[in-house]
Amino acid sequence: MSTAVETEAHGSPGAADSLLVMEDVGKSYGNVDALRGVSMDVRGGEVTCVLGDNGAGKSTLIKIIAGLHAHTSGTMRVEGKETVFSSPREAQGRGIATVYQDLALAPLMSVWRNFFLGNEMRSGFGMNIAEMKRIAGEELQKMGIVIPDLDRPVGALSGGQRQCIAIARAIYFGAKVVILDEPTAALGVKQSGVVLKYISKMRDSGLGVVFITHNPHHAYLVGNHFIILKLGRVVLDAHRNELTLDQLTAEMAGGQELAELSHELGDLHPERVVEPHTVQPGDVAPPTGAMRIVQGNPDN
Repeated sequence: MSTAVETEAHGSPGAADSLLVMEDVGKSYGNVDALRGVSMDVRGGEVTCVLGDNGAGKSTLIKIIAGLHAHTSGTMRVEGKETVFSSPREAQGRGIATVYQDLALAPLMSVWRNFFLGNEMRSGFGMNIAEMKRIAGEELQKMGIVIPDLDRPVGALSGGQRQCIAIARAIYFGAKVVILDEPTAALGVKQSGVVLKYISKMRDSGLGVVFITHNPHHAYLVGNHFIILKLGRVVLDAHRNELTLDQLTAEMAGGQELAELSHELGDLHPERVVEPHTVQPGDVAPPTGAMRIVQGNPDN
């Protein structure tokens, strides 16, 4: 039996076509505000990108949506109903799936076992292995990934393939909103491209996607709506047609902070040249990476 607190929302803006709405949501730990006044509207067929540096509040936001933590202020509505989740399983039951950065996959287990991990299909006194393999293979093919040997350990797959297994699993088990926690952070350029392609497929299939990232270039490739968090507060909330990649990158990097840093660096002595230390015969070699500072013109 669900223990979520729900009340009908009447006349709320965007309630008819929004899957998840947060209004002035905050989370406090004693006297510390991890989040404050955060609003977000996740719609089907859109990618909402949440950007921010370390400590911006992204992890706290994920935990609230995923049911790990309850917000302490503001309201959250799921498909028009005000909701406070009491557990991650309750959030999953309402169609909200979270794919964390560590993926929650068992590296030594096979592909099909990971796909059904915690949701195994039973047949008599054992597992229906043949059916689970068939479904896992079909669902992965829908995502455009073909793994000939579903008995292969997940740990032997590429980072992009592991991400796709976690995403396909979330979709198969009824996700309407998929939260992706830094899915490209540990991937190379090629594998990041694979994951971004699957994000686009989820968007085009009508799912609501929340893409948590610190990479504005990846966000701009697939995003429809952009939110930047800084110290638990929203400093930018804009749709794609309202800003360019350069503007997004500047806001993400902190335009004012960069200007101040540039001014400070400009005050340094330009004549101080840093050169690698050259070891002469008979010298004791300095530690790796050691540098020496040459004052003024190095030719003098």
